[in-house]
Amino acid sequence: MENLDHLITEAQTDFAACDNTTALEDAKAKYLGKTGALTSALKGLSKLSAEERPKAGATINIVKRGVEAAFNARREEILDAAQAQQLAGESLDITLPARAESRGGLHPVTLTLQRIEQLFHSIGFDVATGPEVETDFYNFTALNIPENHPARAMHDTFYVDDDHVLRTHTSPVQVHYMEDVLKGNRIPPLKIIAPGRVYRVDSDATHSPMFHQVEGLWVDEDISFANLKGVVQDFLQNFFERDDLTVRFRPSFFPFTEPSAEMDMSWNGGWLEIGGCGMVHPEVFKHVNIDSEQYQGFAFGLGVERLAMLRYGVNDLRHFFNNDLRFLSQFSK
Repeated sequence: MENLDHLITEAQTDFAACDNTTALEDAKAKYLGKTGALTSALKGLSKLSAEERPKAGATINIVKRGVEAAFNARREEILDAAQAQQLAGESLDITLPARAESRGGLHPVTLTLQRIEQLFHSIGFDVATGPEVETDFYNFTALNIPENHPARAMHDTFYVDDDHVLRTHTSPVQVHYMEDVLKGNRIPPLKIIAPGRVYRVDSDATHSPMFHQVEGLWVDEDISFANLKGVVQDFLQNFFERDDLTVRFRPSFFPFTEPSAEMDMSWNGGWLEIGGCGMVHPEVFKHVNIDSEQYQGFAFGLGVERLAMLRYGVNDLRHFFNNDLRFLSQFSK
């Protein structure tokens, strides 16, 4: 039987010339395939004598293992090289600057609400809240709004059902608060603001079907319009950081206050309406069992978006609700 040791060297040379696994498998077939050199040698064992066959078989197996070892080694080299190439293509240069993460910020209306609460808290007012879905009683009746009042009409108010509405103002909160105070056996003085969302059937550049309002209430003995004007003027001067702002009242009518007034503030050489106010109507006190002969109180309502528009110089209310990040990012701190 011829010497087969040279097959290992030849196989190593052939395998080294292969640069992919397909070519490597083809080269392997030259030695270990059906018609390969080692396969032919194994078939030739039958022609040998019984004495020669074991030695020849052992020699063939040694060569076969050598060829297989060379194949496996080259296969690992090819796979490692392919993996390294793939990793190189997918690698990240960690020395490059990372993608910047944009920072969010509070909405300008939220910033305005926080500022309002902070300023009123500094002069002794507590913050009260109430439900946004109100009963007809709290939204209208308890506030002395008669059955035939236009505010009850469906073209002004969102009705959930016959007895419930989306609150049209935050004034119901004052009724809830006064009721809860009396249930707890507390007595005036009461000083609260009630900020929150309110809903009305209205939508244009200066109106939204959902907007924010802050209600103010102060109940005590000997409360008058002078207290009301002082509180509102002090708030506006601090809110806008302008000591030259003044407030004037114009006679008006609201069912839940008597007397009632519209509030104007001086602004850029003229007067600008900012909300309504008045002394709490005795009928409102009657609904919560507060003696209107002993206690008086004032209430006022301010539009939060209105204040935000003036403070930030925004001319269209709808910008606050369009979710345009180019607009909102201006207010991020």
